[in-house]
Amino acid sequence: MSQHILRTYDDELMEVRSVVVRMGGLAAEQLAEAMQALKELDTDLAEKTRQGDKQLDALEALAETTVIGVFARRAPVADDLREVVSALKMTTMIERMGDYAKNIARRSMSIAEGQGVILMPHLLEDMAAEAHEMIHEVMDCYVKRAADDAIAVWERDEQLDNMYNAAYRQILARMMEAPEQIAVLSHYLMIAKNLERIGDQATNVAEQVYYAITGDILEEARQKRDGAASESVGE
Repeated sequence: MSQHILRTYDDELMEVRSVVVRMGGLAAEQLAEAMQALKELDTDLAEKTRQGDKQLDALEALAETTVIGVFARRAPVADDLREVVSALKMTTMIERMGDYAKNIARRSMSIAEGQGVILMPHLLEDMAAEAHEMIHEVMDCYVKRAADDAIAVWERDEQLDNMYNAAYRQILARMMEAPEQIAVLSHYLMIAKNLERIGDQATNVAEQVYYAITGDILEEARQKRDGAASESVGE
């Protein structure tokens, strides 16, 4: 981010970035708590996670107010315009991560309060660990303004998708083997989908980070890079 003649302008832009980072940290924390509540069938922790979503909503509102103030006072252009617009989009994506974590917590409560406890499929733990790491890494890219690292996070989405497909097949097989467990297993199936969606949002954030830094659309840049690599191999 470039430096400006007015120190207050830089401070305002840093405040926008600070809110985004705080939201990312909170979303990661909510995911970790939701999965712990699910693993331990801890309804108190699940409720705490659900209530924590209000903090993300408040931070998203703060980000919107801050960005509107920047537009009103500074009329940002070029790099600064990309910075604030991308930041605002990121806050919406991160808030959705919190919504998915809240959904996981809500379903863990339903499982805990249901008839008969069925152990959580191990693949869900693996998916959660992958999604959690993606959130941390994309926030690190944002802080360090590391465009290449943002590409790496973006590419990890395929791995999480593959894990989701494996979890889906595993849970579906268990449903067929034990129809009496379908109600609980349906919750686990939706939890797997929520984890996959969190990864999707981390991928979307990575795209915005890349755009904010370079001014290029990540997918288009990736296609150009792959095309150049193919031509090089052909030579």
